[in-house]
Amino acid sequence: MAISQRPSKLSLPQINPGVATVVDYLIFHFPHIDARVWRKRIIDGKVHRHDGSLITNQSPFQPQQRIYYYREVENEPCIPFEEAIVYQDQHILVAYKPHFLPVTPGGIYVNECLQNRLRISTGISELQALHRLDRATAGLVMFSVNPDTRHRYHHLFESRKIRKNYQAIAKVEDTDKLQGQEWEIKNRIVQSKPRFTMCVTHGEANSHTLARCVNQSAQKALFELNPITGKTHQLRIHMLTLGWPILNDRYYPQLQQQSADNYSAPLQLLSKELRFIDPVTQNTRHFRCDRNLTF
Repeated sequence: MAISQRPSKLSLPQINPGVATVVDYLIFHFPHIDARVWRKRIIDGKVHRHDGSLITNQSPFQPQQRIYYYREVENEPCIPFEEAIVYQDQHILVAYKPHFLPVTPGGIYVNECLQNRLRISTGISELQALHRLDRATAGLVMFSVNPDTRHRYHHLFESRKIRKNYQAIAKVEDTDKLQGQEWEIKNRIVQSKPRFTMCVTHGEANSHTLARCVNQSAQKALFELNPITGKTHQLRIHMLTLGWPILNDRYYPQLQQQSADNYSAPLQLLSKELRFIDPVTQNTRHFRCDRNLTF
């Protein structure tokens, strides 16, 4: 059994969905977790309030109450690839994330994530990711070191004042003449079914990417991608929109059956560069990953 070393946080909603107790809401909010699991966690003292007082199975639902709980899974995989710190100062840390490693806890991953690994290796317990990469994607991730300046770096991403560049490899036909071509993709991306996938639908565009083919062989092409917005799976969807889904994508164009990770066939998508004006120092920042996809 793998148990999270730090609690997860949940704020109860302002509008009661029709439950009487906190445990009733947890069962309602997390339908994939058996009700018996929640009741046992509460009996074991693994669910508490902001002040540390324990939640019981009779604790009433109170709107906007903050609840803390400890995630646990039966068998947590160990990802056999190493992260690396690219840059660190008193405000931020930039790290390379390998394929298959999640940025933060989620699903069957409790402690095996980039954020937890870096907290352990640096001793910085307040380290917090400022943005996300899909677990399948490799590349640069930026973290906040100082809680006092964290909101200023969060604002960079919220206001789209940070430039991100990615590499992607896709399978193409030898008759395609793509090298040097550029595309601008704008469309509306919404949640699909199953709910961890996305799709394009009609309506006002909420996603925007610039793409360029920088190299091509007989059957593959290397693309440089610049996402202007940051929707879930945006680059994977936009490459599919162009007609060249990213190599080894297990979600698009067709969802593959769930199976163990194939470490020999990672998604060919890499977060290569981050550029921005530092909101604290006002200096121009440019971080570049020293790794490349194998083309």
